[in-house]
Amino acid sequence: MGTRMEPARIEGAVNIALADTALSLARASDGLGAGLPPATLALVAAMIRVMNSYYSNRIEGNNTRPREIEAALAGAFDEDPRRRALQQESAAHVRLQAEIDRRAASAKLDDPSDPSFIRWLHLEFYWDVDATALVLRDGNPSGDGQIVIRPGEWRDGDVEVGEHVPPPYNRLPAFMDHFHARFRQDRLHGQTSKILAMATAHHRVNFIHPFYDGNGRVSRLMSHAMAHHAGIGAGGLWSVARGLAGGLEGGLPGREEYRGMMRLADRELQGDLDGRGNLSLAALTQFTGWFLEVCLDQVSFMGELLDFAGMGDRLARYAAAKDFRAGGSELLRAVLIRGHVERGDVAAILGVAPRTARAVIKELTDNGILGSETPRSALELRFPSQTHEMLFPRLFEG
Repeated sequence: MGTRMEPARIEGAVNIALADTALSLARASDGLGAGLPPATLALVAAMIRVMNSYYSNRIEGNNTRPREIEAALAGAFDEDPRRRALQQESAAHVRLQAEIDRRAASAKLDDPSDPSFIRWLHLEFYWDVDATALVLRDGNPSGDGQIVIRPGEWRDGDVEVGEHVPPPYNRLPAFMDHFHARFRQDRLHGQTSKILAMATAHHRVNFIHPFYDGNGRVSRLMSHAMAHHAGIGAGGLWSVARGLAGGLEGGLPGREEYRGMMRLADRELQGDLDGRGNLSLAALTQFTGWFLEVCLDQVSFMGELLDFAGMGDRLARYAAAKDFRAGGSELLRAVLIRGHVERGDVAAILGVAPRTARAVIKELTDNGILGSETPRSALELRFPSQTHEMLFPRLFEG
């Protein structure tokens, strides 16, 4: 097989529909969160990381709920070893995405296609997982013996993934070097080229299947990093994982779209008019169009949720549903507008006595909708799991 994995990218005269979708995606991501203060957007991004972990791991059969992920991030794990391992994986996903976002914000994000970056993702994902969870039973094609996941290391044996047979393990270094050569960010010219590469790279790294396990999660984190490099990361305010988990159709059929489209892009060359590689250009083009539509759908969905007026209305409904004392809704709106409010300013904002202001603050912080770094520091919005259904409807589905 050598290092044959072409076409790796869609090059030359780009399909007009693909180019239009890429342009729409770039425009939509540019406006995401407009009007909301940076402090609020940072907290939304933190919630999106939990959402990304939830959906990315659900795709792999890990149904850890948002509240369980939050507990894991706080260091509280289930006593059951299997549930604890799932929580560890989910928390690792959140922390990894946070680090990717941090590096992107400081312009220090490495090339996501570099094999060393991909191995780093895998290493960090499994770093704190219990050793027993790294043992795969019936992990090889024959089902004999055990396979142990070695964090950050390529698989040292051959595997089968459904009907797809990934490259032999002894060719992995060559395939990953070829992958890097084809997707190096410094060789991709123009935003459209980088957006299209984000889509095709997602499939091709899974086609290689460099690790025994964790390839799907690693590829989705890699795609998140590539979105930053393509200028559509929007500060981490949207997640491709939610779209991949539900597809474009939604419901039960939508949950199978991702696997079906990945299988489609595995297809070999279909005749002389299907490109010049060993794989089908037509199938890769169809996959890329679907992947970009999924991304655009998710950016549009988050754009609606992050509309300033809509956020204000949902906060007011939340306050009414919780029957907060007078002033609660007004304080929430003030924090939404400003990003944060000093505790000493609350009485003046609400036009009440300091004692009443303290009672309002206590009620909202006890609920979890407001919080602060220290007991005396400025108040900020918080979005714990109990607020999601009302403040961010349909964000966590299934």
